Amino acid sequence: MGSVLQGYGLKEADFRGERFADHPSDLQGNNDLLCLTRPDIIEEVHGRYFAAGADIVETNTFSSTTIGQADYALESVVTDLNTAAVACARRAADAAEKAMPGRRCFVAGAIGPLNRTLSMSPDVNRPEYRAVIWAEVVAAYTEQVEALVAGGVDALLVETIFDTLNAKAALFAIDTVFEKRGQRLPIMISVTITDASGRTLSGQTINAFYHSVRHAKPFSVGINCALGAQDMRPYLEELSAIAECYVSCYPNAGLPNAFGGYDETPEHMAADLGEFARAGFVNLVGGCCGSTPEHIAAIAAAVKDLPIRAVPARTHTLQLSGLEPLVVA
Repeated sequence: MGSVLQGYGLKEADFRGERFADHPSDLQGNNDLLCLTRPDIIEEVHGRYFAAGADIVETNTFSSTTIGQADYALESVVTDLNTAAVACARRAADAAEKAMPGRRCFVAGAIGPLNRTLSMSPDVNRPEYRAVIWAEVVAAYTEQVEALVAGGVDALLVETIFDTLNAKAALFAIDTVFEKRGQRLPIMISVTITDASGRTLSGQTINAFYHSVRHAKPFSVGINCALGAQDMRPYLEELSAIAECYVSCYPNAGLPNAFGGYDETPEHMAADLGEFARAGFVNLVGGCCGSTPEHIAAIAAAVKDLPIRAVPARTHTLQLSGLEPLVVA
């Protein structure tokens, strides 16, 4: 979404619209806000990805929490942001289905990782300090989840996870909302491996991470964002061997270059993801930062008609984790 939006050349006035014309803070760069001020563009971008062959699009709500919107003094419009974002994606999905009768197009409610972390201090001189507490994170995610579910998403996607404790707060909020509404939706979970160490920013291995979120009984668990597809391969293979659910992978179009752009071609990215599918590592594939509709079209073609990954039987051993996994046989 962000990469494609850059091509529209949007200005401050696009982000303000009429509703926020007199808002005291600068708003340019707050892409989530465009769901309210330029819904035509957000719907168009979703439509471009559906036209390229995507089965699922994410709502434009990566930062649509009170914590995320505090940077723009827009905490009060979080419910409106999420509601409008679902509407944009749903209109695009409905249009794509109408254009091809019999096709199913899905909307996943995107739940981002926040710009504050429960596991780490932002001050190296105060390792005990946290910029946010559990109750605040749960409250922020609860408001977002309530709006996404009420808006009519098909699934919830807790994504780009770099701090597992933040993710567990999101999962707790989701479960609370589900209980309150008497309704459950598929939960998709996607983690980010930050470097060649094969760990999240908060220090967990991919195996330990899975043990930490397995209790949520996710529809899918996977890896997205930071690394290009080739660098994800060993961690995806490890996750695929243990995940008792579907496995997803949507990498960046390579690592950012010196100018913040992404250089990996659709053909190269599609070849990598096609190889993952043939190896039996994945059930769902796609693209994260830098992935254009052209990337998605190439990926869709590369995996078409390939056999699906078989989901392992659920085990009943005691599986615990800190930074490392612990299995009690």
